[in-house]
Amino acid sequence: MMSTRKAVIRTFASLAVFASIAVASSQVAQAAPKMVIGTVVWIGYGPFYVADAKGFFKKYGLDAKLQNFNDPAVIPSAIASGAVDGGMLTYDQVIGTDAKGLGLQVVMPIDYSNGADAIVAKRDITTVSQFKGQKIGYNPLSPSDFLLTYALMKNGMGEKDVQSVSMTPESVPAAMASGGIPIGVTYEPSLSQIVAMDDGKKFHVVFSSKDAPGLITDVLVYNKSYIQKHPAEVKATIEAYLEGLAYMKSHPEETDALIGKAMGISAKDVKDQMSGVFNIPLDGMVKSFTKSTSTTSFYGSGPVIGKVLMGKKQITAVPPIENTFDASFVMALSKK
Repeated sequence: MMSTRKAVIRTFASLAVFASIAVASSQVAQAAPKMVIGTVVWIGYGPFYVADAKGFFKKYGLDAKLQNFNDPAVIPSAIASGAVDGGMLTYDQVIGTDAKGLGLQVVMPIDYSNGADAIVAKRDITTVSQFKGQKIGYNPLSPSDFLLTYALMKNGMGEKDVQSVSMTPESVPAAMASGGIPIGVTYEPSLSQIVAMDDGKKFHVVFSSKDAPGLITDVLVYNKSYIQKHPAEVKATIEAYLEGLAYMKSHPEETDALIGKAMGISAKDVKDQMSGVFNIPLDGMVKSFTKSTSTTSFYGSGPVIGKVLMGKKQITAVPPIENTFDASFVMALSKK
């Protein structure tokens, strides 16, 4: 009888311990650090859409939210104000804002555009030199602005040689369809919409990011102070991306549907648009942070970007390239 009572006491004691563990575990789960990442709808962010849908952020102990912006140019100020914790930008935006003292740092490259950013025009406009005097619709201080400036510079021209019409990337298809502008600069999914008009007979790509590999690289950024205070959360975000990318490769049909849902397009459109970007795996990230003259390295692309931005008088000096990123997270993960 005594042994039975002891067994009961031990059982209740064990249950109490398990209950305590369950409560503690619940509190830990509820206390998962929150993070808001400013972003735009973009095919290259596929691994993050997958990470969000499949719970990979939570797997690494992070309660992350992707907050969409219509205009990528406002994300740096959203980070500076604390409206978001981090953001997905292009590297030219980082150089432009850091030149003004914002203190953003790249913790990982996400993808580089390989044709998914483009300048599209009416069929009778076949070269960049024909842009002279024409109305061109694009979003100022954005990747579209940078791509146009680079294309003009490569052809001995500048912004003064064209008629700039300010509009968001999503507004470009309608403006071109209505005949308001003969040339537009945008990115996917708007790019495919324009090229598909009138069964592809009306508009075509004249210049794209494929003509400048690595120059338009999407990156994950935070303020330097945020990185110093929240290293575990930053690491978790990178790990979630890498798992999302791996899942995309092993489950392509499922992830095409997941990405399409996040972007508001079909799974077929996702597959088609994916050909215009290259999502960077871990070994490629290491190369991005390694000194090289190649434009797929920040050391190679940074000076070229700086030259373009100075030519537009958007900045007065190029910030030290090594101050625009923190390679420690990628390098540590690559050694595992």
